Amino acid sequence: MALEMQNSNPTILNDADLPTRLDARTFRKPGAYGSGPIFTSAPADSNDFFTIGCYSDTEGEDDLLEEPIDEQEIYDLISTISDPEHPISLGALAVVSLPDISINPCLPSNPDSPLRTVTVLITPTITHCSLATVIGLGVRVRLEQALPPRFRVDVRIKEGTHSTADEVNKQLADKERVAAALENGTLMGVIGKMLETCR
Repeated sequence: MALEMQNSNPTILNDADLPTRLDARTFRKPGAYGSGPIFTSAPADSNDFFTIGCYSDTEGEDDLLEEPIDEQEIYDLISTISDPEHPISLGALAVVSLPDISINPCLPSNPDSPLRTVTVLITPTITHCSLATVIGLGVRVRLEQALPPRFRVDVRIKEGTHSTADEVNKQLADKERVAAALENGTLMGVIGKMLETCR
């Protein structure tokens, strides 16, 4: 699939200026839940993956403390995805940014439920970017592979940033369309290349 360069001179942010906690965390690499299909089921106790080794100041106490997944952690998972047109990360291109990520209860009537929805708004580098759907799929695949199954993923185009945002959002929200797209070998090759740079 040959990619036609649409924005040959994008604005690029300095990596040192991007918010991150990557040095303090270890994330599951793409496909780490198994070597099978892209959406291989997570192990039953997948919450342990995001347990962070924090030790108490109390001498002799070395219990691991569970730290909840937050927006910064989501940003760190997706900011290093490579843009399909440029050898630059989505974070450096400001296609994904920390203020455009939110985590909310799936069941507002039961906020104590562990089920959460991660919403990521993406900002294409140009308003007529034909690869916006591919970028959205790459973000979605990365999060669905890396997060425990109690997280639902909602990836959308940020309002007012793309000429066909409604159409792209409809494609990204349609589970059947997403599943069909992910069965396309050429498209999965592009997404696989995008995810190679993930840390």
